[in-house]
Amino acid sequence: MTMRSNSFLSDAERDAVIELRHAMHCEPELSNAEWKTQARIRDMLQRFGLDGAEVFHHTGLYIDIEGTAPGPKRSIAVRGDVDALPIQETREDLPYRSRVEGVMHACGHDIHGSIALGTALAFHRLRDNFSGRLRVFFQPAEEAEPLGGRTVEAERLLEGFDRAVGFHVNPEIPAGVFDACEGAITKSADQFKLTITGKMAHGAAPHQGVDAIAIAAAFVNEVQKVVSREMPVDDGAIVTIGTIHGGNATNIICPSVAIEGTIRTGSPERRALLCQRVREVAEGVAMMHRGRAECIIRTGEPAVVNDAEMVRRFRQIVQETVGREAFTSKNRTGGSDDFGFYSASVPSIYFWFGSRASGNESHLHTPTFGASDELIIPTTELAVRYILALLDS
Repeated sequence: MTMRSNSFLSDAERDAVIELRHAMHCEPELSNAEWKTQARIRDMLQRFGLDGAEVFHHTGLYIDIEGTAPGPKRSIAVRGDVDALPIQETREDLPYRSRVEGVMHACGHDIHGSIALGTALAFHRLRDNFSGRLRVFFQPAEEAEPLGGRTVEAERLLEGFDRAVGFHVNPEIPAGVFDACEGAITKSADQFKLTITGKMAHGAAPHQGVDAIAIAAAFVNEVQKVVSREMPVDDGAIVTIGTIHGGNATNIICPSVAIEGTIRTGSPERRALLCQRVREVAEGVAMMHRGRAECIIRTGEPAVVNDAEMVRRFRQIVQETVGREAFTSKNRTGGSDDFGFYSASVPSIYFWFGSRASGNESHLHTPTFGASDELIIPTTELAVRYILALLDS
């Protein structure tokens, strides 16, 4: 295989990375249904001599690459997520646009999975040049429960590892620019389901009933005060009321309302407190109005927390290899990512790589989202260089 100058990837590996991106984008698969994607990745690994990929979370794969050079025996994990979203793509200009009705890679996971593949291929060929172990995760179900990242934590797939590396395309950042901040850069995301119970009565005799809709309205108002009056302003805590269902007739006092929502915070310390306070507000408001409230909270992904030293090393690598202007440190999000399960297990970094360019300005999770192939190889090269530095340090 011929090598390009100053490159970690061979021409054949570069071609395979772009081939995977196009194939995944053409045939996107939803969370927990990534069977074709799993088979495709396994086949491409085997094409380059990487056998022994292990299955996890049913539709995921991970592969271990052992270095044979002398030196510190560190273990690093890298994650590329591979699931798509239930969105109809409207990018008619893309020759590799989705061929699956109502499903598209609107969050760039086709790019993430391809970068992970390129990283695995490069390290396999360079295994005589590094010491230690690299585990590459092709992780399903980042977008929807049951989450693939939760399985990584539950099955202790990072046990014995020193660090983990994740990344995400970002159309808010210009193409060619990389971003990483220390500390929490996403929010935890816990789901709550609240059932408010009152008592049915005729609308003309409301005193004979207990109005569950009135209780629900009071809860929606009161719960926001937990954020505005009990959380530090720099926490960026969010309580979202996503659904409300209740009532069957215009002249009946509603006896039951179901509310669902999300609780987000960037602080692991305040996460439990915020969930507790949402439950207490619900129960207190219901009691005040002579009703009852049952609040069930399903724990979701933790906040992604970046290790300060890993961010410092990443900044150094970017500035040395791409340029000082190619690194920024300012992008945090109110969203969530199940890479938080990785960063809760081992010191981690999750960096953004920019994709904004003419024709590719659309936000993530939109029908017109797109990102150029030209981002993929440089980002893979940077990831390989960075991981090599981590293994050597």
